[in-house]
Amino acid sequence: MQKNKFNLQDKVTSLLWPDETGLSPFHLLLLKILRVVYVSVTDLMEGQLSLRAMSLVYTTLLSIVPLLALSFSVLKAMGVHNEIEPFLFQFLAPLGEQGTQIGENIIGFIDNIKVGVLGSVGLGLLIYTVLSLVQKIENAFNMIWHVETTRSIGERFSSYLSVILIGPVMMVSAIGVTATIMSSSIVTYFATIEPFGSLIVLATKLLPYLMVMGAFTFIYMFVPNTRVRLSAALIGAIVAGFLWESSGLLFATFVVNSTKYTAIYSSFAVVIMLLIWLYISWLILLFGSNLAFYVQNPSSLRVDRGGFEISNRVKERIALLLMQLIGEKHYAGEKPPTMADLTGDISAPHTVVRYVLKKLIAQHLVIGTNDTPVAYLPAKSLDVLLLSDVIQAVRCAEEDHFLAANVLTLKSQSLELVNGIDKAISASLGNKTVRDLVVDSKQQ
Repeated sequence: MQKNKFNLQDKVTSLLWPDETGLSPFHLLLLKILRVVYVSVTDLMEGQLSLRAMSLVYTTLLSIVPLLALSFSVLKAMGVHNEIEPFLFQFLAPLGEQGTQIGENIIGFIDNIKVGVLGSVGLGLLIYTVLSLVQKIENAFNMIWHVETTRSIGERFSSYLSVILIGPVMMVSAIGVTATIMSSSIVTYFATIEPFGSLIVLATKLLPYLMVMGAFTFIYMFVPNTRVRLSAALIGAIVAGFLWESSGLLFATFVVNSTKYTAIYSSFAVVIMLLIWLYISWLILLFGSNLAFYVQNPSSLRVDRGGFEISNRVKERIALLLMQLIGEKHYAGEKPPTMADLTGDISAPHTVVRYVLKKLIAQHLVIGTNDTPVAYLPAKSLDVLLLSDVIQAVRCAEEDHFLAANVLTLKSQSLELVNGIDKAISASLGNKTVRDLVVDSKQQ
């Protein structure tokens, strides 16, 4: 069975990654789309996204009431708090009558929370609960984008809280503007004229999809602690938004026909249905972000799903490329490159580039800035960064932690051969520095 699985994967790989020589632009575009879809579905089936979605379901149950209470308190101050309730009921609409019941209970819980009388400690705990939810969401998105650093406490407080407080206001304002435009005399006039009338009806039906896609695009660009291109976020949002709206219709049909579950679980059926719908929603949202990652980083499509193994020769070439790219930016006085910039300039998977970059950082050849996202600079002057040190950074990586080369006992002939290889590398590089590499590349 395992052998058949690998044979199938090899066949799919050979079909999706053929020799591209002579292929038409349309054929290449189709191959790129199929590759992204194939790898995204493979990631989904492996279960990591599913585990993250289940974790977020638990966190959502604990934080949904404080989150909405905080948003409602801001909207109440503006006198438009009633406008946000339809969104809650729209999200729970796939649950049918049970969704309406759950929505009313949540509204009742929110009304019982009086933000003004909580006191400083109570208000602090309320804000902490909300921020912890958003932090867990960021961790899930950072995992997808292979980002190891999270935002600082100050950034979390300012960024998250501003979105939580201002986001609902902007959303309600956008809905109000849309409703005003749709009910204006000009739109009403054109609605009586064909084909404008049919187009307006179609636009009204597409509006929920467009609003969900717009919200997803914002989430995909804002939440990960890295720079996400608008095009990648938009593609992921279009797919995820369509899946979310469509799954809502399918789930509503499932709820209507789930009388057996209601008979078995009785009043617990409402809770079970809510858990399932929350899980589906989070899974679709994460799937869209995963799709956006591969759209922005197509070089990561061919990484082995179970991990990756690369030769020393590849490590050495990537290390030299990284030092050259970072050195060129520094030499020209330009803005230091981020991980996204480096990955875009090197035709290697995102995880492999990050792996080699970490070795260079560990050997104090490269340092990261305190910016968001992190950018990278030479750790020393380009004149003193020897290319031999760059090569040794990846050739000798992890020897201090696991197994050093000099520990291995070799026979005299083998030892002489290995020492000869090391001497040949040193003699070839000599005293060449990263500055020499940068200047030579500029002159070519």
